[in-house]
Amino acid sequence: MSTLFDLPFEESREDPAGRPPAPDTVEPPKRRIYTVSELAAGLRTLLEATYPEIWVEGEISNCRIWNTGHLYFTLKDEAAQLKAVMFRTALRLLRFRPEDGLRVVARGRITVYEPKGEYQIVCEQMEPHGLGALQLAFDQLKKRLQAEGLFEAARKRALPVLPRKIGIVTSLDGAAIRDIIHVLGRRYPNAHLVIRPSRVQGEDAAADIATALCAIGNVPGVDVIIVGRGGGSIEDLWAFNEERVARAIARSPVPVVSAVGHETDVTIADFVADVRAPTPSAAAEMVVARKDEFCAGIDRLAQRLRAAERQRVSRLRVRLHQLTARPGYAGFKGRVALRGRRIADLDHELKRQLLSALARRSRRLQAARLKLEAHDLRRRLGRLRRSLMTADAGLGAAMGKRRHAAELALHRAAGRLEALSPLGVLARGYAVCWNAERSAIVRESSQVRRGERVRVTLHRGELECTVEEKDEKD
Repeated sequence: MSTLFDLPFEESREDPAGRPPAPDTVEPPKRRIYTVSELAAGLRTLLEATYPEIWVEGEISNCRIWNTGHLYFTLKDEAAQLKAVMFRTALRLLRFRPEDGLRVVARGRITVYEPKGEYQIVCEQMEPHGLGALQLAFDQLKKRLQAEGLFEAARKRALPVLPRKIGIVTSLDGAAIRDIIHVLGRRYPNAHLVIRPSRVQGEDAAADIATALCAIGNVPGVDVIIVGRGGGSIEDLWAFNEERVARAIARSPVPVVSAVGHETDVTIADFVADVRAPTPSAAAEMVVARKDEFCAGIDRLAQRLRAAERQRVSRLRVRLHQLTARPGYAGFKGRVALRGRRIADLDHELKRQLLSALARRSRRLQAARLKLEAHDLRRRLGRLRRSLMTADAGLGAAMGKRRHAAELALHRAAGRLEALSPLGVLARGYAVCWNAERSAIVRESSQVRRGERVRVTLHRGELECTVEEKDEKD
């Protein structure tokens, strides 16, 4: 019995007759070797040519936005999954926010991401499956803002009773501004309106509305702001469903009335605003309704006050009649008249006594004033000042005379001294002879010798001389 181990590993190619096999007449094909990059590039070209644009339905998972702004996620169903990417240029056009678990329909093209060798879809458009993109974006934003507490009734502010300035944020081309001005002019003609024009439809309308709300909220004296527009489709009203508009309303320093579209239109701005009005005209009526209520309340209080006053006067009049009808009040008017006359007499006497006492006090005051003026220091100081000035003038004259006499005496003494001065003698032609050292005056010729040098002092100058001859006669 043969087994598998008895069989040869390869079939024999010998002829049954024992002849060797004939050589092959066909050469084997040459094999082509691809690099990984070439194979990936070929697959990418093949996929992009085969699936240039497709729609794919699936559930989003692993959804995340990188710091580059691109969205990376995975589309999956019960049996498979597909990598997907949406670049930021397409992502910013989405009306809703992609998140895990959301079932969507995406339009894009299939390609290969060569560095990782993965095939993926590059999405250009995305829609929620079974629900409009705008409705989904509305629900997402509403849920997020509600979780933050922006819809809470506790943060809603009451409208002012009598607004001094009313701010309006809307388009100047729509019917809303005309309706608001018409209602305010009819019901509150002295209202001060501050209008900040803004676009209310289009791509940049949300940013313009948010900027307008911030600007008009900083205007001094604005008490309330009306923001809104007329009716339209959900696309026309979408600017009031943007997050930046909702947060601008929440940051407003004064109450905000949202008046967007018709009564059936509901926007995110309606939930965040302090008061929602079904139409712009209704918003104007709400703002000034408090004035009508306030004036009506004042009228009601005035009517109640007049009625209460009339009732009280009527009760007091009845009480007075009852009191005057009693026997003890007979002749009451006569007694009151007598008491009045007595009061008049006492008043006259009191005035007379007061005037008399006042006259006496006035006379005493006048006498004291005269005595005080007689001893007035200002007058005494004036007299002393005049005496002092007279004495000062006499003292100055006496001192002048004394100084003049002293100057005359000084001049006479100086003249006598000048007559006795040696300089005066020299001035008359005399001279003084000194020895050579100028230490002694030569009075006699015997004090010097021939050839000795002497000095001669003149009236002006000095001579140095040599003695050649001398005469010793007396």
